[in-house]
Amino acid sequence: MSLFDQINADIKSAMLARDKVKLEALRNIKKVLIEAKTAKSGQEELADDVALKAIAKLAKQGKDSANIYKEQNRQDLYDQEMDQVKVFEAYLPSKMSDEELAAAVKDVIAEVGADSMKDMGKVMGAANAKLAGRADGKDIAAKVKSLLS
Repeated sequence: MSLFDQINADIKSAMLARDKVKLEALRNIKKVLIEAKTAKSGQEELADDVALKAIAKLAKQGKDSANIYKEQNRQDLYDQEMDQVKVFEAYLPSKMSDEELAAAVKDVIAEVGADSMKDMGKVMGAANAKLAGRADGKDIAAKVKSLLS
């Protein structure tokens, strides 16, 4: 079962359970996935890795919004946003630990044959493709910089 099909099944379950928070979050995911599907040259199926990137982007946007609400002392909106982020993160693979990230970046550096900061672009391209959804881009960039310098 593809991730898109799983989202559809979970929407039905949330409707039956009358879980408004989960239903709203799942509908947001479905909307983004449909947009991604139509943007990708009208393909019939959306690849799971593309879907995971879209969901990760939703989770990041939700966290950013929640932080803004918290700064403005709007606890009610902060709680709503974080409830949705929890639903988004349930569909994402678990994040890599710092040690796992370092090992994966070292592997990518060895694959690419990088030996200095001049090769950071090559390493970042390969690392982002390999670690998509499992590590944040800022974390990958920081680890690449520390290992190449």
